[in-house]
Parts: sequence; C-alpha cells; structure tokens
Amino acid sequence: MIREITLGQYYQADSVIHRLDPRVKLVGTILYIVSLFLFKKAAPYVLAVIFLAAVISLSKVPFSYMVRGLKAIMILLFITAAFNIFLTSGEPLAKVWIFTITKEGVINAVFIAIRLVLLIIGSSLMTLTTTPNQLTDAMEKLMHPLTKIKVPVHEISMMMSIALRFIPILLEETDKIMKAQMARGADFESGNLIKKIKAMIPLLVPLFVSAFRRANDLAMAMEARCYQGGDNRTKMKPLQYHKRDSISYVILLVYLAGIIALGKTISIGML
Repeated sequence: MIREITLGQYYQADSVIHRLDPRVKLVGTILYIVSLFLFKKAAPYVLAVIFLAAVISLSKVPFSYMVRGLKAIMILLFITAAFNIFLTSGEPLAKVWIFTITKEGVINAVFIAIRLVLLIIGSSLMTLTTTPNQLTDAMEKLMHPLTKIKVPVHEISMMMSIALRFIPILLEETDKIMKAQMARGADFESGNLIKKIKAMIPLLVPLFVSAFRRANDLAMAMEARCYQGGDNRTKMKPLQYHKRDSISYVILLVYLAGIIALGKTISIGML
C-alpha cells in the first residue's frame, strides 16, 4: 500500500498539461474542488467526471497509475460512507441492529464517496504534472498580494512545497524500514485490521527519527548556502503566461459556468 500512494509524486511526461503554467493548474484544481461541493445532483457530477477524464487524457499520465492512489484512502472512504448511511435521519429503508439505514443516508454516502474520489484524483493530477519548485513559485505568485498585510508568503509557499516533496521521500523511507523489519521476522500482512495497525506501531520511532534527521540536514544545507527568502530573490525560470494558459483559463471558466448552469437548471426543473 505504501508504494500505491501517488499524492506528492511527479510523473515525467511531455504533455499540454505538463507545459501549462503552474498557476493555471493550481487555480484550476481549486476551482474543480469547489465545483464538486456546489451541488448534490447526478448531472453536475457527470460533467465533472467528463472534464476530469479529458484533462487526464491530455496529461498522458496512465489512469491505472493515478487510480493506485485511491487504494490508500479506501478505509477512510468506507468509514465516511458508513457514518452517513447509519447516522443520517430520513426515510427508513432497512434496520441493522440498532442502526437504521435511510434513503437520505445512502444518497449522502454515494455523493460523498464520489466527491472524495474525484477530489483525490484531481489533486493528484496537479502534483503528478507539476514539480515542487513550480508549485512553490505558483503559490508565491498567487499569494503575493497578501504581502501587503505582512503575511510571510514566501515562507508559507516554501513550507508547503517542502511538505509535498517529503511525501514520496517518507513513503520510500517507510518502505525501506518495513523491508528491514520483515527481514528480521516482522509480519505486516497477516491478521485482521487491528493487528495490522498494531504491527505498524514499531515503524513510527525509526520513521520519526529519519524524518527529523532529513529535516535537520535540509535546514543545515539551506543555512550553509545562506538561503534567505523574500522579494529580493531572483528566479532561474520566472513564470510567464502563454497563449495556452489564457485558453486554459477560458476553458476553466466555461466549465465552472456550465456546471453551475446545469445544477441550477435541474434545481428549477425539480421545482
């Protein structure tokens, strides 16, 4: 499961999506996530799936590689769906022990599951097609107006970029520790879910030690190079908008307007 987490990893490819300005991809991801929470009707989600499928096709990232990241959130997905199915009041459909399954609960569970899946895939698509350095520059550019009110924009962007960069590193470190402990007789596969969770506890101490060591090495390396963020820093590759970026913004606005119009039309039709 450790190797199946794709969030924070970069997939090298030559595609239109990879060549887009990172600001476009960041804004597009935010708008896409917002669009998933605007309505609770089937038609807008069909449009959201079609839009995401088109972007994935243009990105040239294998869909099978992207779907691998969903396996890591299946437990969260099932728990969230179960809470909605059993704890939402409404028209009863069936009774399981002391819990009542309602029609509204099933509908909520389905829509929340769809939202989570699309949200994870959409977020993963951004990190798979954008390097951490590009994300840092994009966040810093987009949040630059906040410097007027003394918000440390550069430092916040750098911290978020480092956090994203450390995700695949820590996953790789976890995989190495697991293999080392399995070679010494540790068992992470057999038993029920509770036993598997308990078996993971011995991983925490060496993983935390490794994470703090890497963080200390990074801090020392930045200090040794006299790193200092701020407005005076120059960029080796300054961000510049191109024609494809303007077209992408127009497509995003058309998508957002379309999903809002579709949701409103269905709502009016139901009345």
